[in-house]
Amino acid sequence: MPLQARLTITGRVQGVGYRDWVVATGQQLGLAGWVRNRRDGSVEALIVGDETAVGTMIEACRRGPTMARVDAVDVEPVDLDVLPTDFTQLPMA
Repeated sequence: MPLQARLTITGRVQGVGYRDWVVATGQQLGLAGWVRNRRDGSVEALIVGDETAVGTMIEACRRGPTMARVDAVDVEPVDLDVLPTDFTQLPMA
């Protein structure tokens, strides 16, 4: 079973290309999942994949793209019955 994690990223993470960066980084690492902006100004992501790739993605999200300022990344394990098969952006929640 692949590792599954839900991330909540706070800081200056909207309007700086963070979601596009998450999708590109996730695809490069062979991960599946999704990313979306939240109305509170944070970014939420679900990442699914092997343990090494998920760990690498979490560390990358702590840095973010050049224009972002990441204050915190909260990581919560999840256990989904139906797993995503690709990496996409979802509408704001």
